[in-house]
Amino acid sequence: MTRQAPLRTPDGRYIVVDGRLWRTSNPHLSEAERAEAVSELMAARRAVKAAAEDAQAMAEARRRVDSAKRRLGERGPVWWTDGAPDYNRRAIARTPYATWYAALEGRGKSRGGPDGAPNRRSVRIGR
Repeated sequence: MTRQAPLRTPDGRYIVVDGRLWRTSNPHLSEAERAEAVSELMAARRAVKAAAEDAQAMAEARRRVDSAKRRLGERGPVWWTDGAPDYNRRAIARTPYATWYAALEGRGKSRGGPDGAPNRRSVRIGR
């Protein structure tokens, strides 16, 4: 079974998972920086799983996950420099990417209006 790569926004800033935007890693990181941060992220995620019954260990493991994600650029200050706002974790229908997403083949046909277009009344920019 081959795993399909997640859909990326045209600007490469986000991947789309279940209709929600998730910020991608900073593409300007060196391969060594990226590899080190990913290694720490995976170790921290294993620590979260192992700490299921220990609140203090869980808090420390989650802090490590957050730190690694910040190093990767997936959390914290945005890695792009054009002043565009961050839509991380937002429903794509509530962002400027909504029209692009709806235009993709097969998108928006299961919900929205009779023509399959997403319902535009809930689309907001910002906040």
